[in-house]
Amino acid sequence: MTDPKPAAHPRPIRTALLSVSDKTGIVDFARELQAAGITLLSSGGTARALREAGIAVTEVAEHTGAPEILGGRVKTLHPKIHGGILARRGTDEATLDEQGITAIDLVVVNLYPFRETIAGGADYATAIENIDIGGPAMLRAAAKNHRDVTVVVDPADFPAVLAAQQGEGPDFALRQRLALKAYAHTAAYDAAIVDWLGRCEGETQRALTLPPVYGGQWQLHTALRYGENPHQAAGFYADAGAAEGTLARATLRQGKALSYNNIADADAAWQAVNEFDEPACVIVKHANPCGVALGADLVAAYEGAYACDPTSAFGGIIAFNSEVNADLAAMILERQFLEVLIAPSFAADALERLADKPNVRVLQTHGELPQQDRLDMRSVSGGVLVQQADLPRLAEDEIRSVTERAVPDAARDDIRFAWSVVKMVKSNAIVFVRDGRTLAIGAGQMSRLDSVRIAVRKAEDAGLSLEGSVMASDAFFPFPDAMLAGIEAGAKVVVQPGGSMRDDAVIEAADAEGVAMALTGRRHFRH
Repeated sequence: MTDPKPAAHPRPIRTALLSVSDKTGIVDFARELQAAGITLLSSGGTARALREAGIAVTEVAEHTGAPEILGGRVKTLHPKIHGGILARRGTDEATLDEQGITAIDLVVVNLYPFRETIAGGADYATAIENIDIGGPAMLRAAAKNHRDVTVVVDPADFPAVLAAQQGEGPDFALRQRLALKAYAHTAAYDAAIVDWLGRCEGETQRALTLPPVYGGQWQLHTALRYGENPHQAAGFYADAGAAEGTLARATLRQGKALSYNNIADADAAWQAVNEFDEPACVIVKHANPCGVALGADLVAAYEGAYACDPTSAFGGIIAFNSEVNADLAAMILERQFLEVLIAPSFAADALERLADKPNVRVLQTHGELPQQDRLDMRSVSGGVLVQQADLPRLAEDEIRSVTERAVPDAARDDIRFAWSVVKMVKSNAIVFVRDGRTLAIGAGQMSRLDSVRIAVRKAEDAGLSLEGSVMASDAFFPFPDAMLAGIEAGAKVVVQPGGSMRDDAVIEAADAEGVAMALTGRRHFRH
């Protein structure tokens, strides 16, 4: 009958199967196993690597009596492998003896590099051959039988296994934890295949669309103190394939651990600042930009962003799109309190200066945010909403002048700048800009007119004139009133998507005021 022992339930390792694509640490690990008297089975490149290191190993083909076939597609799919892994100690010994099968106590496997292969632009046939079959089968078998078998997918777990073997063997808690990692590993692998195959049309990849099945895997990156409020539990889960330049791959160079709200605001700031190729600064408060500016350098950009709304900038998140130096760090620290400073890199002397304020969280992203197509998701009761990310920037030929007064060439750069900013502001969104910097931002109001009024009041509070500015609206004006309020405050150029049944009335009102208006044909709601 099955061994009933609960609790620690250690299982010593006598036979181990090693078959890895990523060979990090495998030779040293195998050498330690051999020194402990453990029989080693292996296949293919792993067996060669171990033999070259002077480690005695039995090839899987020799162990099973069956050669690799189909160009290596079939090598570990054999009863002597899977029977050895799945056998229940205390139940299946008679079957093992009858079939001449040796129990396998440790399975160390990681999978063909499918994600890396497709990221490198491999053709369809190459991608297919990098879909592992035997590896996931062994991992799932070992993870299923974790009551008796230890499974390892991560070289970081080698020391724990070796330490346990020096005692009575890995205990149940360790085997259970490693089984969870194994299932997570195969789930992430299958999700990558689903994502890739869902974008295939024949043997070519089509542009990103909604796949018939949407699935991914997020691994716990950081357990957070709490969520938006202290009574809410929270964690930061990272995409298993997160790219360099994303928050999941960023390094906290100093400061307290990031909170839930810090991460949400930092992501909003980081996405916004990556809209621009020129030196740029974005200051965010509660997920909304409260100041955005371009400059000849980051100091000038910061000056412009801060001047937009100094009151809201207090306690905000500041993002830059290039390296922060000591002068800039000193200016920020002398001027304002901030929660997080985020940039792709920091000069050594900047980090020294920032160390004077150890509570400031300094987040280094190690590169710019990749602008590749992606899907965004949001949980709702019973499911998730999924959409393409709102990434495209406004092209020159999308600026369509519709008023008697043509859009001035001198305003076109500000139009594109305003359009990049307004799509990062919560709807209803209104942005006033001039000379590559925001002058006023009205965000998140149920009425677009109220957003204009708030923006105008904020400009007055900051002592900024809106005369001659470009006003951007994230969606059409259903009536002329909000636009007219912006014109009265000083806007001379208006940019909006258009699409209202009253577009003609709005354009007529703009003509009556002698201002220029451009339609883009693209809305930027952000909820």
